[in-house]
This record gives sequence, C-alpha cells and structure tokens, in this order.
Amino acid sequence: MGSSSSSYAPKTIYLDVDGKVQKVAFSRHCSPCDIKELLCSSSNIPRNTAIMMVDPEGALVSIDPTMPTNSPNSLYKVISLSTGQLGEKEDMFQNLLSQVAEQFSRAFRINELKTEVTNRLAMLEKRVELEGLKVVEIEKCKNDLKKLRDEMTSRGGGRVGNCPCKYNFSDDGKKLNPRRDVPSYPKYTLSQETIEALKKPTFDVWHWEHNEMLSCLEYMYHDLGLVKEFNMNPITLKRWLLGIQENYRSNPFHNFRHCFCVSQMMYGMINLCNLPEKMTLTDMGILMTAAVCHDLDHPGYNNTYQINARTELAVRYNDISPLENHHCAVAFQILSLPECNIFANVELEAYKQIRQAIITLILATDMARHGEILDSFKHKVDSFDFTNEEHVTCLKMVLIKCCDISNEVRPTEVAEPWVDCLLEEYFMQSDREKTEGLPVAPFMDRDKVTKPTAQIGFIKFVLIPMFETVMKLFPQIEEIMVQPLRDSRDHYEELKQIDDAMTEAQKKKTENMSLGGKKK
Repeated sequence: MGSSSSSYAPKTIYLDVDGKVQKVAFSRHCSPCDIKELLCSSSNIPRNTAIMMVDPEGALVSIDPTMPTNSPNSLYKVISLSTGQLGEKEDMFQNLLSQVAEQFSRAFRINELKTEVTNRLAMLEKRVELEGLKVVEIEKCKNDLKKLRDEMTSRGGGRVGNCPCKYNFSDDGKKLNPRRDVPSYPKYTLSQETIEALKKPTFDVWHWEHNEMLSCLEYMYHDLGLVKEFNMNPITLKRWLLGIQENYRSNPFHNFRHCFCVSQMMYGMINLCNLPEKMTLTDMGILMTAAVCHDLDHPGYNNTYQINARTELAVRYNDISPLENHHCAVAFQILSLPECNIFANVELEAYKQIRQAIITLILATDMARHGEILDSFKHKVDSFDFTNEEHVTCLKMVLIKCCDISNEVRPTEVAEPWVDCLLEEYFMQSDREKTEGLPVAPFMDRDKVTKPTAQIGFIKFVLIPMFETVMKLFPQIEEIMVQPLRDSRDHYEELKQIDDAMTEAQKKKTENMSLGGKKK
C-alpha cells in the first residue's frame, strides 16, 4: 500500500447544533466509538448516549471513519436515542454493528477491505430498515455478520481485487447501480381503465412520466405472475427497474420511453395472443425481461456507425452486432448486483437457460439479421408446434422483433412523434458521419429523406410481411395490429403524393420564371 500523507489527513464534518454550525474533525483511524464520543461532546449530549446521525433529508449516516463528508451548507444532525426510540432488540443490533465495525477498524487498515465491510454492513442495515425485518429475523442478520467476519478473517488481510460488479461498460462512465434508494418512486395505484389499456397496442405511451412507467412495468411483472414464479423480492424488482431506467441514455429515440413502449407492446401481445395458455411462465419472463433490457445504454449511433468508425464496442465484439452484444452485457451486469438480481432465487441450471434465452432474444433485434430470422419463422409457421423448443425460440425472436419496431401499429397521434424522434437521431448520426468522412446511408441523410419516404418502404417491406406472418399463427392480431399497419402505409403514400405534387409545381414555377427572364 502507498504511504501518502493524505491517508493521515483528518476528516471534517459539519453539524447542526441548536441552529449553529459546529465543525468536527477526527482522524481517519479513529474507531466508531471514539467518533460517537466526539459527536456527543460536540452536540452537548452526555457521553455513552445512544445516538444516530442524519443528513438534511433525514437519511441515516453511518458513524464510522468512512462516513461521507459534508459542507456547512448541508449539515448533519446528531439525535439522541436515549429516550427509548429504539426497542431492546434494535438497540442490541445497533450495539452489535458498532462492535463489529470497531473490531474491523482495529484489525484492518487496508482501504479496500474497509470499503467492502462498510458496503456489506450498509446492505444489512437496509434490509432491516427497508424490508421491515421482524425481531425474529434479527438473529439471521447476526449470523450474516458472523459469516462476514469469518470470511474477512480467513482472507488474512490479503489485498481485495476489484469486484466484478464494478466493471463499467458505459462509454460515458455511468454507474450500473441505481443512484436512488428504494423505494423512491411513488407507488401509483393504477385505475382499472389504465390496467385494461396497458393490455392493448393502442396504449398512449406519451402521457406518462418515468416514475409512472416504472410502476406500470412493476404491475406487468406482478400481473403475469412472474414475481411469484421466480420468487422475486418485490423490493429487488423495484431496484432492478430503477437500475434499468438509469442505464438508458437521453437519446431522441433509443431512450427509456422506447424501452417502456417495447415492453408494453410485449405485454399487450402476450395478452392478445393468449401466450400464457400456450407457453410457460418462464417464457413470459424471458420475453418481458428481454424487452425491458433490449436497448440498454444505447449510444444513439447504430451498428453501421460503430463498425465504420471502429469504435470500442465494434472492436470489442469483432463487428458482430456490437450494440446488441453491449445491451446484453449491461443487462447482466445490472443483474450481477445482488440488490438488483430479480433471478436470485432461481436455481443455477434454470438461471443459465434463462440467461441464454434473454441473450438470444436481444441479439435477434439486430435488423441485419431480419431476413434470416423471418425466413426461419416462415418455414415453421404452417406446421408450428408449441411443444417444439426450436419453434418456440424462433417465435420468441419474432415477437421481440415485432415489439421493437411496432410504433406504426399504434394510433397515428401516438406513432407519428416517434418518426420525428427517429429521424432526429438519424440526422445526428449522418451529420457526424459527414464530419468524420464516413459513409452516410441515404435514409439517414437530412438532405435526402422525408417522413413519407422514410416510412413507406419500411412499412411495406419489413413491418407488414412480418406481422402478416405472425397473423397466420395468431389471427386475432389482424384487426388490432395488422390493419393499422396497412392504414399507416396508405397514409404515408398519400403524404408522398402531396409532396411530389408540390415539388412538381415548384419545379414548373421555377422553370417559368427562368423562361420569363430569358425573354426579357
């Protein structure tokens, strides 16, 4: 370890004592007991009094050498617990935590070990505080602490390497774990009208804030029976959804609202096609989780740009679906965090199968594989067998593809703003490609593409053929999903005719003006 003098510099915090600012400095090597005595003295509280410290928002601050520093503008407050706020069991638990922390502080001086101990203790405290552990469960926490102490002792003070969950795949340095504590987004009680609307492709995704979308996603997992099927801790489900939301970037198109849009369409198709009657609950969990994770940390520039620009992602994944591979990696990096692992209670072999299935579906969203996947499904659909694993896997790949590019299935007032968002993202990429001297796709060039030209070919040659193939297996989707696509095609063809007529009229006007000028 290094011997920099900074490791001996005193730590300073600021307290609110009777409305006045009190500065407190202590050595980074003080024990928690010494720090508590110092805080009692600074706050005019008798020594050996049980205390706790809170930040301006009322959140508990751990009293140990690793506590976060603050400023005179964000004062901590020391509160005496001697008046009986803590019950006997809780007091005993706090004393135990203090003793263990003091022992670790004396036994280890390696910064990495201190950090790991603090994080593990904080996690146990959150379990008590947030998940409402009963008195009888405190005994289990004691056992966890004992195991932790034994584990640290067995390491014999060896250097602790970086935890795998700290690896960061995000180009902009975002953390994979949620920044907000749980539960931090309000619990919305969905109306019956909203519950029914969620099951339909006509759902308007523009009227919802992020917290409301999180609550809707949470409801879907409960409603489909996935929480029960996978024995998910409801608090872990909340943490996972927060982690997901915070790892979608603020792109014009590939953002968290797009994630919600795709996930809601998947939930709608599951209901419309009565999939729970034909497939397993595990299949439902795979479909929903792949939809939620399918564009995680999308940078706003597609695979073509990644490959042509030779970006880090393209190099890492050998030009093979770099974005989709990245989305998978980030998805399972989030799931590797214990506090976000919704599959923590699934047996190892079952988890391996779930993981592989989710990866398969997310990789299927690469449009470069569209023809290959659709052709495979066309060969199976006429004799489709729901007991055939290969058939079911192919169907799931087609379903997530349908949901990923399903905006035109929705009403025009819901679908059309998505076209504007997509074109904005396309134009950002093409502008950058021009600046960097890279090839520019015509359908992304702001000087060549219009909304009608962008949509007509995509709807006619990609969307309608795929949805009509799915319709062979699920005829009930024709009225509510396939017909809107045909209407959308007709709508954009009419717009193109108007655009062409206006262009022709402008061309003739320009020619006439030119001829008039020559006569003069």
